[in-house]
Amino acid sequence: MTRDIQTDDEGLIRLQKLLAQSGVASRRKCEELMLDGLVEVDGEVVTRLGTKVDPRTAVIRVDGRRLPPVSAHVYLVLNKPRGVVSTMSDPEGRRTLADLVADRPERLFHVGRLDTDTEGLILLTNDGDFAQRVAHPSYELDKTYVAEVDGRVTKAVVRRLRDGVTLEDGPVQVSAARVVQENPRRSIVELTIHEGRNRIVRRLLDEVGHPVRKLTRTAIGPVVLRGLRSGELRELTNDELGAFLDAAEL
Repeated sequence: MTRDIQTDDEGLIRLQKLLAQSGVASRRKCEELMLDGLVEVDGEVVTRLGTKVDPRTAVIRVDGRRLPPVSAHVYLVLNKPRGVVSTMSDPEGRRTLADLVADRPERLFHVGRLDTDTEGLILLTNDGDFAQRVAHPSYELDKTYVAEVDGRVTKAVVRRLRDGVTLEDGPVQVSAARVVQENPRRSIVELTIHEGRNRIVRRLLDEVGHPVRKLTRTAIGPVVLRGLRSGELRELTNDELGAFLDAAEL
């Protein structure tokens, strides 16, 4: 995440100045945070005002929250419309993610995928290491989906989902499940799962007798779709990016 940070000839900057320029708080408040022992650099509490750090490599935490390093990388969240293919190109000529970010100068990668007929939150970045790590199964974060399904979803079905359902390619653990709205013909269900197997949410709900009519991913880890219209994108906040960097051990 690029910030206009003024460093000295050695590429260093005073810690309280970096914190202030990164939007943590005013310079005076940042000094107070340091003196109160709430600022860590590379795992060590730093209380000495004037301490200099390299803003590109230092792992900085303020009251436990990770402050992302200064870099030329961008980290974006996109509300993917239904019908858009989760790739940057398509041999069949279908609409892709690249069409939605055609005005961006960076060469972007998508982090993981969404089915073509699923809409909602997907991450884009020009940081290849980040994209690979966050998408890797061992680092997968909780993902929340809202599904419109056929039929009334009963409490017994919700219990079955929470207890875990076994599909043909193995069991699926559901972190959370709740019915948002229901009537005899259709229900809206919110599910949180930890993995990203192909069409996992559709297959899961099919298995418990409630085929999906419409599916939206509303959150990945700390990032929530709220307020982003279909086809719109925004940059990750410092808190969101910091949480991702920690989750991916970057």
